[in-house]
This record gives sequence, structure tokens and C-alpha cells, in this order.
Amino acid sequence: MTDQITQQDVNSTAWAACDTFRGVVDPAQYKDYILVMLFLKYISDLWADHYAEYQREYGDNEERIRRKLERERFLLPYVEFKDEDGKVTERFLADFYALYDRRKEANLGELINIVLDHIEEANKAKLEGVFRNIDFNSEANLGKTKDRNRRLENLLGDFAKLDLRPSRVSEDVIGNTYIYLIERFASDAGKKAGEFYTPKQVSKLLAQLAAPKPGDRICDPTCGSGGLLIEAAALVEQAGSRDFALFGQEVNGSTWALARMNMFLHGKDSARIEWGDTLNSPALVENDRLMRFNVVVANPPFSLDKWGGKEVEADRYSRFWRGMPPKSKGDYAFISHMIEVALPQEGRVAVVVPHGVLFRGGAEGRIRRALIEENLLDAVIGLPGNLFPTTSIPVAILVFDRAREKGGPREACKDVLFIDASRDYQSGKNQNALLEAHLKKIVDTFRARQAVDKYAYVATLEEIAENDFNLNIPRYVDTFEEEEEIDVAAVEREIERLESELAEVRVKMKQYLKELGV
Repeated sequence: MTDQITQQDVNSTAWAACDTFRGVVDPAQYKDYILVMLFLKYISDLWADHYAEYQREYGDNEERIRRKLERERFLLPYVEFKDEDGKVTERFLADFYALYDRRKEANLGELINIVLDHIEEANKAKLEGVFRNIDFNSEANLGKTKDRNRRLENLLGDFAKLDLRPSRVSEDVIGNTYIYLIERFASDAGKKAGEFYTPKQVSKLLAQLAAPKPGDRICDPTCGSGGLLIEAAALVEQAGSRDFALFGQEVNGSTWALARMNMFLHGKDSARIEWGDTLNSPALVENDRLMRFNVVVANPPFSLDKWGGKEVEADRYSRFWRGMPPKSKGDYAFISHMIEVALPQEGRVAVVVPHGVLFRGGAEGRIRRALIEENLLDAVIGLPGNLFPTTSIPVAILVFDRAREKGGPREACKDVLFIDASRDYQSGKNQNALLEAHLKKIVDTFRARQAVDKYAYVATLEEIAENDFNLNIPRYVDTFEEEEEIDVAAVEREIERLESELAEVRVKMKQYLKELGV
């Protein structure tokens, strides 16, 4: 018999904790409270487990134990309260258990904030700013004092049931629970979920198409809660290597905080996740130049209005030299940024886009033509509709490869692969899903780069030019199913037979009615 805790145990307990807020606080908001509390419980259990382990090695030398813990992962500091004379009146470790012991205190929300502030201050390199956007003492979000304290006490009680010590549960389980909760929150939050969540299977597909390898620098310029970066890192780890570097930027403050915690929970402490607007204020910069990456993947906001087109007309990084995207649709602004931060003659880009990106004219058409004529576009992959909680529209993935440009190792490749995977999905009540078999079919076809009847087509650049650089997938992949030939004469004979039978029935009915005196 084992005392290990299963993934299902952790998931179900964590999800049950949401009942404290469900129906009272919007899911887009209460996700932050739940995920922060899960994070706090995990690092508290991690600290306690390692502390006990090192205590066996170093005895009661607390300073040495704490230095080792800080060096290896992080530091849990002490909270001290002093009187007017500066005398310490109370001192406790800034962890979950100190809060649980004080769950009946009238200022519970304030105490939680204090503990989080101390943890952040003690771990600036890894956690600076992570808790700045969440307030456990907020009347606006959590209600007046009495109701707020009751909810927070229940929340602490729910998480107290979870034993997250590494000796009982693996780091993977904690990270998976974090992603599980984000998925569930996205389902509850509906259209409000787009800012922080990309469905796991879509993230896996993007990562596989971009094919990160050992030694790569991997970037997501609109990283949300970081799931796509984690999927890309997992591919490298599956190849037996931890030699990679993760980078991301996220415009929403609370979502950026989730990404930082997500990296920590997955053991990706060194990931550089910046807070800010990628298009207007790119923060992944070195020596006043944009950083370059081997792999760039993203699911940016679809057709973002007022993305800052006017402000970046004189872009200091010259990202939009192919043309300025329309101010009302930011799709090609994100695409242009991604291509410019991909390493010349090497970098790979995979991005989710709405179908309008494939065929809209005007400024977008001119940018699209330039990208095709530069031989950067590698593949266009159509996906089913209703995959995202934010929209029911079908989407596409564009794959660009700078290895195809002049001087690159794939310079000789002068075609574009089109895949229509829009009919392969598992139907769901509220949302469709891609199964592993669907992903494998897409990736295998992408790698084989061969035509597949009614599924894939390899188009020359000349063909695309003849189509006026329109990338609408049905122009290239013929999915038309011939209808069965109809024997018109046989149908007419069947109609005549049925009409004859109907006439007989009417005669009999008339006779029955007459007998009944009707």
C-alpha cells in the first residue's frame, strides 16, 4: 500500500475549494485567489519537507538549513509584528500553516496579504510582483468583513486537506493541477478566458509544429498563463535534455502573475516572463535590440482592435517594414513581431490566427504577399471550430520558417503545405476537442510534406501567386465529396407507386367515415 497522493486526489480537492467563491465572485477573478492559495500551500509543504530533510543532515543549525533552501529553490521569511517601542510582539514563518492557525482572526485578509508580501520580498529574483495584483482583503471582490473572513477561512480549510509534500506528491502533479484548474476556470469564464488560456491540445500542437530542440531559446510574446511555453519545454525534456531557455511577455497583470507561478510550479524558475504590451512596449530586449529566438509560438488575441497602430508607426525596432497592419485588426502586427524576433535563417514560428488573416485584402494582403514572396511561409493548417472558450469560429495555424529565406538551409524549399483538419475533432457539449490521434495525423502530415487526398496539398509559390496570394484553404485542398448519382426514372416510379397507395388509403378512409356516419 502506498501513501502517494494521486493526480485525481489533488485535482478534486483543489476544484472543491472553488465552492467557496462559486456564484459569488466571477470565475475570471476567483481563479486568482484559488491559484495563489494552491501556490502558497505547495511552497509551504515543499519548504517543510525539505526543512525536515536538511534538519537530519544539519541538526538545529537553522541558518545553514535556510541558506541551503534559499540557494536551491526559495526562501520563506519570518513575519514580525512590533509594538510602539520596537519590541517584537509576534513572530511566525510566512507560510500557509501560520495563516491556517490564525484563520479566526478578524483581519485574516490583511494577514494573507502580509504573508504574500513577505514571500515576494524575500524572493525578488523569482517572484517579484507576482502577488501585487491580488488583494485578499478586498471588499469589492470578496465582500464585507464578516463574509470575507468566512470565505477565506473556508478556503484555508479546503487547502489544509491537501498534503502537497514532495515525499507524497510529485512536482508534475502540482503543475498538472495548476493547468487543470486553469482549464476549468476557462470553461466557467467563457469568453473572458481568452486572455489567460489556450486549450492544452492546441498548445501541444503548436509546440510540435515548432519542434523545439535542445539548446533552443523559446519565446511566446503573448504568453497568457504560460501553458504553451510549458508544452514546448516538455518536448525538449522528452528528448532527454533540460538545455533550453523560456521567454514570454503578457500584457494582463494578473495573468502575468499566473504565468510566473506556473513556471515556478513546473520547475522552470529561470524562465523570463515580462509584464507589458508586446506590440507597444516589447520588454524582451538586449542591448536596446529585440532578443532573437530559435522558436516563437503564440495564440495572440484575434483581430485586436486599437492595438496601437498609430503609436508604432515610427517603431524603433522596425518590425513593420513590410507594411503597417490596420489599426482595427492587430493580427499581422503580432505576426510581424514574431517573425522579426525569430533568428534569421533559422528561427521557426507557429501562430494561431482567425481565417480572415488568410484572405483579407488591403494592408493585410500586402503584408501577406511580402511574407510569401520572401519564402517564409511554410504551412497553413485549418482547425475545427469551437475549440476555444472565447470563440466558436474555426481557426488556422500559420507556420513560418526563416531557414527558408535566402542563405538558410531550407532556401531551396519553394512551396507551402496546406492541411484541412477542420473535420477531425471530438464533439463536446460546450466545446470541441482535438484528440491525440488528430494531433498525430496533423503532425505526421506536416512532417511528410506530401499531398493527401481531401486533407493536404503542397502548393507552389506560383500557384499561390495565381490565386492573388489568397491562402483560403479550400482553394488548395479539395474536400468536395461527390454525391451519389440519382436515378431520376426510378425516383419517378417510386413517386407514382406512393401516390397510388395514397389514393387507395383515401378511398378506404372515406368508406370508414361513411360507415361511422361522419
